Amino acid sequence: MDFSLYIAKRYLISKKSNNAINIISWISIIAIALTTGALIVILSAMNGLTGTVANLYNVFEPDLKISTVKGKYFEADDALLNKIKNVKGVLYVSRTLMDKALIKNVDKQALVSIKGIDANFNKITKIDGSVEDGVYGIDDSKKNLILLGRGIANQLQVNIREYVNELSMFSPVKGKAESLNPQDNLNQIYASPCGIFALNDELDYQFAFVNLETARKLFDEPKRISAIEISCEKEKLSSAQEEISTLLGDNFTVKNRYQLNDVLFKSLETEKLATFIILAFILIIATFNIIGALTMLIIEKRKDIKTLYSMGANLSLIRNIFMREGFLITGVGATLGLILGLGVCWLQIKFHLVKFGDEFVVPYYPIELQLKDFIWIFGLIMLIGFFAALYPVRVFTKRDMVR
Repeated sequence: MDFSLYIAKRYLISKKSNNAINIISWISIIAIALTTGALIVILSAMNGLTGTVANLYNVFEPDLKISTVKGKYFEADDALLNKIKNVKGVLYVSRTLMDKALIKNVDKQALVSIKGIDANFNKITKIDGSVEDGVYGIDDSKKNLILLGRGIANQLQVNIREYVNELSMFSPVKGKAESLNPQDNLNQIYASPCGIFALNDELDYQFAFVNLETARKLFDEPKRISAIEISCEKEKLSSAQEEISTLLGDNFTVKNRYQLNDVLFKSLETEKLATFIILAFILIIATFNIIGALTMLIIEKRKDIKTLYSMGANLSLIRNIFMREGFLITGVGATLGLILGLGVCWLQIKFHLVKFGDEFVVPYYPIELQLKDFIWIFGLIMLIGFFAALYPVRVFTKRDMVR
């Protein structure tokens, strides 16, 4: 064992003549451990929330989405789709057509975004797994079926388990002079509710799905679409996005799931960073105890220092002893904190101690442990501990003080 580390270890675990040094040393260790544990728990909770939000949008958003730069719609023939399908990493390609429309059920109505989808859409998003009542049913292009969000179904008072009327969908007629009769200016399509999906309040009150052919009739768009949605192999997502962007040119945008919801995910990352910075400041305050503990230890061990110096130990070795002492205090506190944080997170994952309630998207607080958080936190603590130990060691172990 390294001599300076051996002496530092003896100083840490041996009983000092001044009991206050022991107390301050253990206060330092406990303060660092608690702050470290809090960092692990809070950052893991933030990871869990981010993961939960991402999973909700994974069901609704594709890996890649192609849309036009100018206008709302564009034409996509089979030749273009085949080029996209031939890109390495692309699994499925789906054409979608979306616009606003009014849905009416007797005297109840709701203005929503209706999305026309083809048979591949469910392979891309797996939205059928979010159907809580009824069936998915949109794959059958021969029938006018509509899949409603839970919020829209509540607004329209639609109950799939009971007999329901066909719903009326209205959209403005395009390229036609306005008539004195308002209904002449509207396309009207009837559709039967086949199911109700539940994702989150924002999406459940906003979206309904019909097959692509029904949407074409409703929105007067026999050829054009609003987007091409793509699923990709995870490891080839970036390369596929770049290749498709090059293939399509500047008239189209190709965005991944993160870019489609960049404001949401950036805000979550900002919250996590802000939380980390706040707790890091608390950690810095906690490490001030190390300065006090090392200062008192150096003063108490002044005779030992002079003895070592007279026996041939140089100033660098003496300083290393107390620097190692500071590292040991920091390291023990950080290790205990990591274990503490890991234990609390494990208890939450295993037993769901903190619950939200059944009315929330997830019934308990989600936790996601990430190795990079442990590495960053441990590295930050050791860095802060180094600077906290550096000051008293350099000030109180000057050459004229050890002679």
